[in-house]
Amino acid sequence: MAVKIESKIVGYEVAKDTVEDDTAGDRAIAEVKGELKEDTNIVHMHEKVERPEMLLGSTYKIKTPLTEHALYVTINDMILNAGTEHELRRPFEVFINSKSMDHFQWIVALTRVISAVFRKGGDITFLVEELKAVFDPSGGYFKKGGKYMPSLVAEIGDAIECHMRMIGFLKDEGLDEHQQKLIAEKRAQYEGTVKQAEENAPSEFPAGSSLCGKCSTKAVIKMDGCLTCLNCGDSKCG
Repeated sequence: MAVKIESKIVGYEVAKDTVEDDTAGDRAIAEVKGELKEDTNIVHMHEKVERPEMLLGSTYKIKTPLTEHALYVTINDMILNAGTEHELRRPFEVFINSKSMDHFQWIVALTRVISAVFRKGGDITFLVEELKAVFDPSGGYFKKGGKYMPSLVAEIGDAIECHMRMIGFLKDEGLDEHQQKLIAEKRAQYEGTVKQAEENAPSEFPAGSSLCGKCSTKAVIKMDGCLTCLNCGDSKCG
């Protein structure tokens, strides 16, 4: 049956099948709004984050053959969103101290630039690569442990990288399964070659001979209570 509308339509809405659908929709909207509100409370590192009264920090000692005195690199970290599931520890500032004043100006400039990059936030891992890529025209050096450092600036970058790994900002990728297998094979091959060479090498001196400090030959034996080298004749008894 047709219905004639004689008055103006001033409002309308889409009819719902059940009241439950309306309630479910409102609940979903409320959940979304709740998540957005929670996300906006997460604090990220940026330039306007105020420095707290106390910061956690670590100090790294750098002793190189290029400088008479050691350098001490102190990196202070800020704890963001403390006590929540979003808690993060991020570098905030760096200080470099030393008794030597030879590099005072550029060290002060470097600390200010690095600290500014830390406070900028975002991905600051590029800073490590840039510092480690600095080469000294006079040549680099080997630090304790045999790791080569192309410059003093590169070792400062290495200290910052170690700190970032310590606080979890950088992850250790490690070697993949193929690389580990290859290294294990090369090590076994090398050890086998050395062992075979030792077994096949003719021995001119008695077994158990010790190394001679003068001729670097394993030919030192004890004769009449005196250590004597059978290769060069060096004797502790004169």
